Amino acid sequence: MTAQTAGFSAIVLGAGAAGLMAAATAGQAGARVLVLDHAPHAGRKILISGGGRCNFTNMDAGAGQFLSANPHFAKSALARYTPADFLDMVQRHRIPWHEKAAGQLFCDRSARDIVDMLRRECAAGQVDVRVSHRIIDVTRDGAGHYRVETDHGIFHAPNLIVATGGLSIPKLGATGLAHDLARRFGLRIVPPAPGLVPLTFGAQDREWMEPLAGLSVTVGITCLAGEGRQARQVTFRDGMVFTHRGLSGPAILQASSYWQPGQVLDIDLLPGIDAGRRLLEIKRDRPRAGGVAMLSMLLPQRLAQLMAQAHLPDGQLAGMPDAVLANVASVLSSWRLNPHGTEGYVKAEVTRGGVDTDCLSSRDMQARDVPGLFMVGEAVDVTGWLGGYNFQWAWASGHAAGQAVAERGG
Repeated sequence: MTAQTAGFSAIVLGAGAAGLMAAATAGQAGARVLVLDHAPHAGRKILISGGGRCNFTNMDAGAGQFLSANPHFAKSALARYTPADFLDMVQRHRIPWHEKAAGQLFCDRSARDIVDMLRRECAAGQVDVRVSHRIIDVTRDGAGHYRVETDHGIFHAPNLIVATGGLSIPKLGATGLAHDLARRFGLRIVPPAPGLVPLTFGAQDREWMEPLAGLSVTVGITCLAGEGRQARQVTFRDGMVFTHRGLSGPAILQASSYWQPGQVLDIDLLPGIDAGRRLLEIKRDRPRAGGVAMLSMLLPQRLAQLMAQAHLPDGQLAGMPDAVLANVASVLSSWRLNPHGTEGYVKAEVTRGGVDTDCLSSRDMQARDVPGLFMVGEAVDVTGWLGGYNFQWAWASGHAAGQAVAERGG
């Protein structure tokens, strides 16, 4: 192994979304940038995102769609590099795209288009991207220069951008390197946890859930975001899917980022509908119908049968007291379930927690007490909602760090 001194002004660890954006930004601004990644290919997580189509941004992205111990931290970077800025790049590279849902932008062809675009942007900045380089050690010398030892050599630079992500999807090579390096350099870590992840349930609940596996229903789930005076309610109205181990689907993934062990999940099975009034209307219009028939007008058949068996007597609606229907209506509007846990990092799309934002500058993502050290993307305690928000954070935080590196020089 030989030391390699190529006069780099910055080393970027991680060739993912945030790392490639940081490198391209710095390189095009005149910095001499080296990107190192242990994976054999750049942008592996980008390639599997959005079902292979990459939900590359959300036009509505703002700090309100992110979880962080400091809800204001993301504002600066997001304001200075917006979804419109990234879309301009996509269009400049003639990548066809479409809006799948409100604000959610996807590639028409393949997520490969985004990776190729970022590689071209890096090439335009003469960025040196090296994959299959395993990081062995990272240190900082007395002169403030960073020394990165790999299985292919040793590299030096006065600036280090850590963009190695979080712990989600370990099959793609996710590691805790970013958190380990943060601790090594004295930065605090907000305890990490899986985010945007399916929820699991105990044996007693799974007994009745398993026959519903594969069933999908649109629900509303309200979560409490923040603490104390800053606390606010956030409601997600989207699909929920029963699995053999619990619950998944967009609404559940969103709620999972807010859920804490021991908390009850409150699910509205009829969002936007006055359940009590609707059940009384059905009783009036179809008095000879039974409970299953009534609930089947509002829910999928299998779920209707489950609810009827649990909460309604046999017989016709005409013979059921209004109070019984009111009780069912309250269950439908506020179905309270107790998750046992989550599917973990294996199924998590992102990592909650990470490098404490109090240790970083919100303007440029640089460590306050460690000059030249930058933390970007999923490694930081900023976690977006489902729907392109996490990619926008990667672009914005990477861009902020890349600009700062170019300004610092080296």
